[in-house]
Amino acid sequence: MAALPLARHRLEPRRARLTPKKIIRESLFYLAVVIVILIALFPFYWILRTSLLSDAQVNQGVGGANGIIPSHLGFAAWRNVFSQQGFLTPLRNSFVVALCCTAVTVVVASMAGYALSRLHIRGVGAILGFILLAGFFPVLAIIGPLFLLMKNLGILGSVYPLIIIYTVYTLPISTWLLKSFFDQIPTELEDAALTDGATRLQTLRRVIIPVAVPGVFTAAILSFILAWNDFAFAVAFLQSPQNFTAPLAITTFGFSQFQVYYNLIDAAVVIISIPIALLVLVAQRRIVSGLTAGSFR
Repeated sequence: MAALPLARHRLEPRRARLTPKKIIRESLFYLAVVIVILIALFPFYWILRTSLLSDAQVNQGVGGANGIIPSHLGFAAWRNVFSQQGFLTPLRNSFVVALCCTAVTVVVASMAGYALSRLHIRGVGAILGFILLAGFFPVLAIIGPLFLLMKNLGILGSVYPLIIIYTVYTLPISTWLLKSFFDQIPTELEDAALTDGATRLQTLRRVIIPVAVPGVFTAAILSFILAWNDFAFAVAFLQSPQNFTAPLAITTFGFSQFQVYYNLIDAAVVIISIPIALLVLVAQRRIVSGLTAGSFR
C-alpha cells in the first residue's frame, strides 16, 4: 500500500517552477507581442478614427480636440459617401464581379483540382508547376495584352469582362488548393460511387465536394477577396464612373481644389473592408482547415 502514493506521485506531471528569470522572460515576450499587435492595429484604428470625423474637424488637422481620441465622432462622412459620392453603384459593381468570379473559379478549380488529383495524367508535376508560375506571374505584365484584346473586341470600359480577367489570377491558387485538399480524401469513397454507376462528375458533385467543403470555402473566400480588392485591372480597363468598382471609385472621393477630405476616403475604405472582415470572421475555421489541408501526410 505504501507504494501506491509513490507511484501516483511519479505519474503526476511535474509542475514547472516559476523562477524570477522565467517570469521576466515571459513578461518581456508578452509585452513584445502586445507592442507588435498595437503597431499592426494602429493604422486600422487611425483609418476608422478619420472616417468618423466631420469636414470641419478634417480642416483643423491633427491636434487639440482632434488628437488620438477625438472629442466628437459621427457618421457624417459615411452618409456623404453614399448621398453625395454615389458609392452604392461601385459597391454593387464590385459585388457582382466578385461573386461571379468566385462562382466561375470554384467550379473550374474543382474540376481541374479533381482531375489532377485522381486521374492518371502524364506530367502532373509540370502542370502544377505551370499553375504555380501562373499564380505568381506579375499582374502588370498582362495588363497590356489584355488591354489590346479588350479594345479590339470592343468591350473596353465594361465591368463584366473583369469577371473573366479576375479569374486569370484567382484560378491558379484555387486549383492548387483544391488539388491538395482532394489528395487527402480517401479514394474508397469515390470507388464505391463509381461501382454504383455514378460518373466522374456525379462523384465529384455528390461525394467529393460535400466532403471537401472546407477547401471549397477557402478557395471561394480567397477568390472573392482577390477580386474584391483588385485595383490594377479596374484602373486599366474601366473608363466610365458608372462602371467603377469600389476600390477604383475611392480614388475620386474627397478631392477639392484646396483640400483633400480624408474622412470621405477613409469612410469608403472602412465600408469596403467590412464585408471582407465579416466573411473571414464567419468562415474562420473553414479557412484554417482548408489552408492546412495537405500539411500532414
